[in-house]
Parts: sequence; structure tokens; C-alpha cells
Amino acid sequence: APAAALLSNASSLSAAECQEKEKPPKATEKKVTKEPKPNKLKPPKATGEKLHQAVHQPASILTRVVTRGQFQKVPDSLTLKAGDTLELRCRGRSVRWRFPAYLKDEDEGRLRCVIKHFERHSQLLVVNSRAADTGEYSCWSFQCRDSECQDGEDRTGKAFIFFTGQELFVPTEDYYEVVQLRTNHPTLLPCQVTSPLAKVTLHREFPPEEVAVDGIDILYDVKRGFVIHRPRPSYAGSLFCMASLAGVRQISTKYMLIYINYPSSAPKPTVSASATTVRAGENFNVTCTVFGEPEVAIDFTWEYPGQQIGRPPYIRERADLARQGGQVQQESESILYIDEARAIDEGLYTCTAMNLQGTTTVSTRVQGPNLLPFSLLPFL
Repeated sequence: APAAALLSNASSLSAAECQEKEKPPKATEKKVTKEPKPNKLKPPKATGEKLHQAVHQPASILTRVVTRGQFQKVPDSLTLKAGDTLELRCRGRSVRWRFPAYLKDEDEGRLRCVIKHFERHSQLLVVNSRAADTGEYSCWSFQCRDSECQDGEDRTGKAFIFFTGQELFVPTEDYYEVVQLRTNHPTLLPCQVTSPLAKVTLHREFPPEEVAVDGIDILYDVKRGFVIHRPRPSYAGSLFCMASLAGVRQISTKYMLIYINYPSSAPKPTVSASATTVRAGENFNVTCTVFGEPEVAIDFTWEYPGQQIGRPPYIRERADLARQGGQVQQESESILYIDEARAIDEGLYTCTAMNLQGTTTVSTRVQGPNLLPFSLLPFL
């Protein structure tokens, strides 16, 4: 086969991102119009469920070439041996592909993947396959009319393909991978196996023990890895996956899990001043308070009128547990102190509270008709 360009850094390729091999258009042929034969079939009954399925379940546009001239509908998952050639075809005039990231890499000059575009379909060819090529292969075509193109849900196809070999896990570059355990989001440990028949268990490195997988808090997905749906502090630490198949055992990359009590929403601060109107030379403070979930860090920043002349801020912060509305919450507080107020201290005091979920800003105004030096008051 003629040489083709190596893949670009993107895992989703179009005609402009990969060397194309376009099939020249066929010569125009005269078409003989035949009158359609009358349809003698009776219309289906309106109560049939099969009619509804026939209308809303279009055929997949993704097929596999088994041998020359022999095609196979690609199932949801397919298992091949490492070294086999994979040839997929996607029907459509303008087709894009998505495939595992390892197919992007150049390995000792070997041609990992070739994409060719023809008049009515596109071809993806993987040669000298290996276990690292395991993953999801998908394509979608654009419906083009004149110069406008749009993609539709009925013009997509995908399949998960396993390439079995000596490696039971899809290899990674890192010996350790840091994973955040967020309380508001499931956590994935992507120990992807290369065979659906491998038995996979989850283990803790220190102390060495197997982690129970109950299918509720922790779930195993053969196409993804282990999913922790309810992260807890006890899950933090070094974990790894172990796969066994035909008497062979291998371990995956080790995952360093860091527990983060992720807030459910951005902070909702309130701000108030110890006095709304102050005299020159008096001391006052402005307090910014946030009630939220325990063990959630809140960062405060201030903007105040004295910044214009370089007045340094004097700030004290604290965080304590408090009961509010029948629940135990964390009360985070930042207090900005202003000593010996001057006329420049009159104006808007703005507090910004930030956590991992977002940022909220609130303001209060300190009035100052009396913010004048004491020496000038007798002349009013």
C-alpha cells in the first residue's frame, strides 16, 4: 500500500488533518428511469411497536472489513489479537474519526494508522496493532447541502475494540498518577484492560489489602476501569489495579488518591461594617462572613478606598464550626481593620470569597460626612 502521512496530535481527524487518498469521481452514466411498481403491501397498523422502532433506530454507519469484499456490522465491543489488521469503514461524504490516543504516536517509524476518504465513505486502517490500541473507535458524518454542513445523531457509529496480547493493561507513561477524590464528582481510576475476560481487582499499597468493590460505592467498568461514586477520606492513598488471565497476573499504574472536600456551590458571603458612618481618627472594621460545608477552604480578598494611597491592610481571618439551621456548618470570617480613619477611607469596601466551586463578591459602603480631621471641625 502507498505510504500515508503520520497522524497529527489530534485524536479526531478530518480530511485536512491527515493525508487523504480520495477516490476520483466516477464518469457520468446515463440513468434509465423505470416506473416504480405499485406497492401491494398493506400499511402497518398504528398500534404496532415495531413500526416505532423501525423509524427511530437507523442502521449504524460503521462497518468492519473482515476480508476483501466481506463486511461485518461492528458490535458494541469487539475482541481482536494484537498484530491483527483493523479496517473500519464509515459511510458518509464528510467523515471525522476519533480513536485511542496511542494511535497518534510515531513508534520507530512504523505507520500506525491510515485514513482514506472516498466519495461515499471513509476508511480507517490500523496495521501492526498492539494492546495499547485498545479503546473506543467512533466516527460521524456531516450532512452537507451546498456549502452548509451539519452533523446529526443518526449519522454516528462507535465500537469498543480490545486488542489482546501479553500486556493485560493499556500501558501508561507514568509510574504514579495523581487522582483527586472530589466529594461532588465520581472518580475514575483508568486501569483499562486489553481483554474483557481478565479478572480485575482493586488493591491498596499501604497497608497491602484488597479494596472491596460493592457495585454501589465503587463500580468496575471493563471499558473504563474502577469508578468511585462516593469518594471518602478512607479511600485516599496509593491504589492500583491487578488483572489476572490464564495464570498471568499484572498490576497497573499506581494511583495516588488525594481527598478533596469539594464544595457543592460557590460561597455566599455577607459583609457588614462596625459603623456605617465614622468620624476622622476613629477605628472601625469591615467583616466578611461565609457559612458553608465543613473542611472547605475559603479564600478572601479585599478592595478598599485606602488602597489608592497605599494604606496597608490589617486583616484577621478565622474558621470555626457553628450550628446554624439545625446543621453543623463552617463559619469562615475575614475582618479588615481600619485604624484612625481619614477622609480617603470613605467609600466602597468589597469582599471577594472564593472556593473550588466559584467566586462571589459583596460590598458595603462606609459613609463619611464627618470623615474630616478634628482640627478642621471648628471651622464647619
